[in-house]
Amino acid sequence: MPKPPVEPKPPVSRGLRSHLAGHAAEDQAARAYEDLGYEVLERCWRGAGGEIDLILRHGDVFVFAEVKTGPSYEAAIARINPRQMGRIQTSAALFLDQQAQGSLSEARIDVVLVIGSGQVEILENAYGQG
Repeated sequence: MPKPPVEPKPPVSRGLRSHLAGHAAEDQAARAYEDLGYEVLERCWRGAGGEIDLILRHGDVFVFAEVKTGPSYEAAIARINPRQMGRIQTSAALFLDQQAQGSLSEARIDVVLVIGSGQVEILENAYGQG
């Protein structure tokens, strides 16, 4: 009996591919932090200023992590821009306002680079705040 023809799969859009790659990178970043003893509190948290990829806690310190991907360190870090930094700082402040110690909470903003086939590099306090 002949096999029925195989329907070709529709091509995956570039936007969908980027979205899925971003989520995979966030998963890798979360695992890297967990391996270091951090607790993941939120993923893709939305505040008035914008989205924060990961919100973590290590002891009393809140960590807001922006995850960037690229084929190289230089390509990944080049995806960070000043406008985005401002949005993350605004959203982080709004998140901290909801915590018991509010803006007095100890916090920092990290950038996590997921490079090439999965190398993860955490740049602590990447924005020089805190």
